[in-house]
Amino acid sequence: MTTRGRILVVDDAEEIREMLSDFLSRLHFAVDTAGDGQEALQKYMHGGYDVIISDVFMPHMDGIEFLKHIRSLNKDIMFLMITGYPDVETAVEAIKEGAYDYITKPFNMEDVRLRIERAFEKKSLKERLKTVEGFNWALLISIPLWLLLGIILTKLLKS
Repeated sequence: MTTRGRILVVDDAEEIREMLSDFLSRLHFAVDTAGDGQEALQKYMHGGYDVIISDVFMPHMDGIEFLKHIRSLNKDIMFLMITGYPDVETAVEAIKEGAYDYITKPFNMEDVRLRIERAFEKKSLKERLKTVEGFNWALLISIPLWLLLGIILTKLLKS
């Protein structure tokens, strides 16, 4: 079976990484993992990920800093933050910096699945919207050309 997309799971807790990786692999996602933001940033540079799931509090580079780095490289990637130490300020900062969602530990795997599927749906909708916007621009550019060709053809036929 083909994969449904690529996900990067970033968490300093190995058991969380393995649990999410196993679960998402069973859902037919291609999953890579990293233990902190620095390692994740290196992996991100080599792979095309659709979704990133990152812990907030990690050594070397925390999840918010990692999110900022990723957003400077790719504004469209879907980014989900997870944390075992939820607070309103961190959640607001994560969303303000461009996180799609914020999940608190311990999490329900069905909830994680739903949020990831929603993230993929939103990503798909964004891509379709870009395609439609491209068609709109093509139409806007081509209409004056067709009008000009019509005027030229009319003048040639009258001659």
